[in-house]
Amino acid sequence: MTAPKEEKLLDFPCDFPIKMMGREQPEFRDAAVALIERHTGKIRSDAIRTALSRNGNFLSVTIMIKAQSQQQLDDIYSDLTEHEEILVAL
Repeated sequence: MTAPKEEKLLDFPCDFPIKMMGREQPEFRDAAVALIERHTGKIRSDAIRTALSRNGNFLSVTIMIKAQSQQQLDDIYSDLTEHEEILVAL
């Protein structure tokens, strides 16, 4: 009997959005972009979208990357969840 094949959820390379949320402070956006660039290289400004929360206390930053592998995504999310400026990473 053979083991079932693992189902691939993504075909790499692929476009992949990474969304982060943090407090509305100048350091947050810069930290979010720098963390992603460590894994992807320079990010074009048109690949970055931001949105303020209703009361203006929080900022979401979404960065569209060209993901090269599942390992790359795992490494990115590991760094994001460990960083104190990043409250939520999706």
